[in-house]
Amino acid sequence: MPVPNEPGPDASTEAGPNHTAPGAGAAQSPADNVVVIGAGPAGLTAAFELARTGRSCTVLEADDVVGGISRTVERDGWRFDIGGHRFFTKVKAVEDFWHEILPGEELMVRPRLSRIYYQGKYYDYPLKPFNALRNLGLVESARCAASYAWARVSPPPNQDNFEGWVAARFGWRLYRHFFKTYTEKVWGYPGSELQADWAAQRIKNLNLFNAVKSALFPEKGQRRITTLIDQFEYPKLGPGMMWERARDKVEASGSKVFTNTAVTRVRREGGRAVSVTSMTDGAETEHQASAVVSSMPLSALVRAIDPPAPPQVRAAADDLHYRDHLTVALVVPESASFPDNWVYVHDPAVKMGRIQNFGRWSPYMVKDGRACLGLEYFVFEGDEVWSMADDDLVEMGKREIGQLGLVDPATVETGYVVRMPKAYPYYDADYKRNVETVRSWLADNVPNVHPIGRNGMHRYNNQDHSMYTAMLTVENLLGASHDVWSVNVEEEYHEEISPGADKGAHEAGGDGSGRAAPILPKRAKAVSS
Repeated sequence: MPVPNEPGPDASTEAGPNHTAPGAGAAQSPADNVVVIGAGPAGLTAAFELARTGRSCTVLEADDVVGGISRTVERDGWRFDIGGHRFFTKVKAVEDFWHEILPGEELMVRPRLSRIYYQGKYYDYPLKPFNALRNLGLVESARCAASYAWARVSPPPNQDNFEGWVAARFGWRLYRHFFKTYTEKVWGYPGSELQADWAAQRIKNLNLFNAVKSALFPEKGQRRITTLIDQFEYPKLGPGMMWERARDKVEASGSKVFTNTAVTRVRREGGRAVSVTSMTDGAETEHQASAVVSSMPLSALVRAIDPPAPPQVRAAADDLHYRDHLTVALVVPESASFPDNWVYVHDPAVKMGRIQNFGRWSPYMVKDGRACLGLEYFVFEGDEVWSMADDDLVEMGKREIGQLGLVDPATVETGYVVRMPKAYPYYDADYKRNVETVRSWLADNVPNVHPIGRNGMHRYNNQDHSMYTAMLTVENLLGASHDVWSVNVEEEYHEEISPGADKGAHEAGGDGSGRAAPILPKRAKAVSS
């Protein structure tokens, strides 16, 4: 089942960036000032890696906190993780970075449990044949088996879309049970309008016949067909703890990190960016720049460049869109909790798509005797759900969690709402062409502007791959020539663990999408963000 919340070009990138103590390296001239836009994982990784070489930088963050979508939100002593961030990677340099920032027990090892909640029952994720068939019952299991058999004999004629691709491999009934509803909630469009590419990437290794055969007749030493990690690392106080600590270390090295500071202009002159203008409390400041490392949304970066880019480049940038995220956090008695880190909600009668159980991520994020459940809604900024008042959203969350039979709404003690715009780059049919138009123009006209990270490159990257683009970009600033745009997820599902796999290995190639996500229908201008 597809899940929303998680590469280098040559052999020299295999080992990752050199890791020395921040502050070590060559002296920096006053004119050699790198401006980093954004203080999320990518931006702060770039700043920290620059500090290793003795180079200071200026980090400009529009929000009042660091961490981007990987922040920890705190309200009245409760801590919330926006979307759930497991710290798991196959990139050795990233893993070393995490342990350098948070040594010892500050980065805990946590067990993973995630399940699907459907028609009042929990289904293992990844799907396990016996568990699924037992929950479905004999009659529905027989119908699913017949539907699967029929799909093998008479597959859907159109397998270019998500719906047809999955139905051809699992049958229509299993598609409707376990794939349709959640995917449509995440992206806001019917499965018949989503392209098959995402399904082919995310669930390509799971074949129903082979899964059942494997369960009934396991072969000695065989690999599980789809193996997801059963534990992960996690900061004691949530993902924001990593980036708050990184900020502190960056500032201790001599760099400056400014929050509540929005970038309004990137001035170019003589074929290069020469300064960045920011706005703080109505006051403008111009920062001289030898280079600009940008994790701000790619569309916003283009709009900030002055003199402006040509009309066709600005049009391409304006045609990049995003899917947004909203969490309704409900405080309930600990007895109303469940053992999962998160649960996928496949019931089409409710709007929520997933439930985070923050205490299972870290017990330090909740209070004794209480649990805090984060009900996740995938939205477009400005749509009906996004625009609802907080009190109304809390009431909707209480109503929906009661409707599912998970929690008695009367036991909910309080609730909070957290909105996160631009959580997921939106992959419509034109996004590749638009990104390439912007990328090519930047390379030709402002080659010292370096996009990094998820929104900076408009790629559905995981946190670790966003960080890796920053690491390689810093190496490029020091004279390397990595193709940062080739940083990509492995050909296998990113969370699969292959026996003997080299955690530092990476592969280039593929379509360069950065993270498997469906090609989506074109956004209507009325709801563009």
